[in-house]
Amino acid sequence: MHGSSGRMGQAIIKEAEVTDGVEIAAEVDIGIDLAANIDQADVIIDFSLHSATQGLFELAVEKGKPLVVGTTGHSPEERVKLRELAARVPTVWAGNFSIGVNLLYFLTQRASEILSMEYDAEIVEMHHRFKKDAPSGTAARLAEIVLEKRNLKASDLRHGREGITGERTQREVGMHSLRGGDVVGEHTVSFAALGERLELTHKASDRRIFAAGAIRSAEWIVGQPAGIYDMQDVLGLKA
Repeated sequence: MHGSSGRMGQAIIKEAEVTDGVEIAAEVDIGIDLAANIDQADVIIDFSLHSATQGLFELAVEKGKPLVVGTTGHSPEERVKLRELAARVPTVWAGNFSIGVNLLYFLTQRASEILSMEYDAEIVEMHHRFKKDAPSGTAARLAEIVLEKRNLKASDLRHGREGITGERTQREVGMHSLRGGDVVGEHTVSFAALGERLELTHKASDRRIFAAGAIRSAEWIVGQPAGIYDMQDVLGLKA
């Protein structure tokens, strides 16, 4: 467990204790020598800091160890380089490991395909005050889905609005991050037209749902061919 002292790391360790056939071989945090512990593990689960990801991936490739990665906060440029490394071993890389959120991804995809550009797309996410990156990995993935299905570019994403911005264009996809209290995670995708609005919302109240998904991914990824997978692969949601 890489990132063992974090909130998700602790939740995964607790979930492993009550999951048959699963044992945390080593609890490793930033500053602890991962290389000294990696050989005793079948798979690495990573919920650490984005700055530690490249070193972790390089070591996993060297040792041929599968990865389950939930760390977020990487820049687009970093993600390109990291995906090249991750593809060399079996890797589940997801911004969110809950079943409900992955259904939200599917529903957002269908709504983006069905609703015309007359329906303005906006994404709002809220997390606890301690979260270090914004937007969340889940919100970023939701934005990717909307942009892809509407044939839009990354430059069409609007991170908040301030001042005299002018009228909203149809090509815009809004992204808004809220932080406060102990909110585990809330995500809403709105499609607003003149006369009606459709909202797709997921609210998490217990971090255990993510921990259970991460462990399920770790069990699934062992024995898979090298490549990058997501939670929808794990859950069998892809055609």
